[in-house]
Amino acid sequence: MDIIQDSEFTIVSTRTFHANIDEVFRAWTDPVYLKNWWGPKGFTNTFNEFDLRPGGKWSFIMHGPDKGNYVNECVFIKIDKPNLIAWNRLSKPIFQVVALFDKQTDDKTNVTFKMIFDSPKEYETIRKFAPEKNEENFDRLEKELEKIKSLT
Repeated sequence: MDIIQDSEFTIVSTRTFHANIDEVFRAWTDPVYLKNWWGPKGFTNTFNEFDLRPGGKWSFIMHGPDKGNYVNECVFIKIDKPNLIAWNRLSKPIFQVVALFDKQTDDKTNVTFKMIFDSPKEYETIRKFAPEKNEENFDRLEKELEKIKSLT
């Protein structure tokens, strides 16, 4: 399984976090932390499987703040600690995620989060709300990073 090249059907969100690259990578790869911040504002998660290795599965349910449970099935395709994580989402909508981590300074890390679609239809549906929801996700990540930093 390979990483798909960016195309006109790619949603990109970026943010610089005030945390070192190892802390940011840990927040993305340790389910103890990841379950606390993954998803937009108000969502919670139940992780059923999190096998962080190429070919490993990530199976979870996102619980919406008002109603709804959203089943997510993913398979990891590449992990390059602490620089990159990529996975294919197997449940609808189908897309690939590439998360890139770039050390800016000893205590600042830039994250680039890409959602790469094969289907123009799925891209058009998701692009209407994903950028805003990705920002909410990043807001939650910032709070989780504060907790991680307080432990080190």
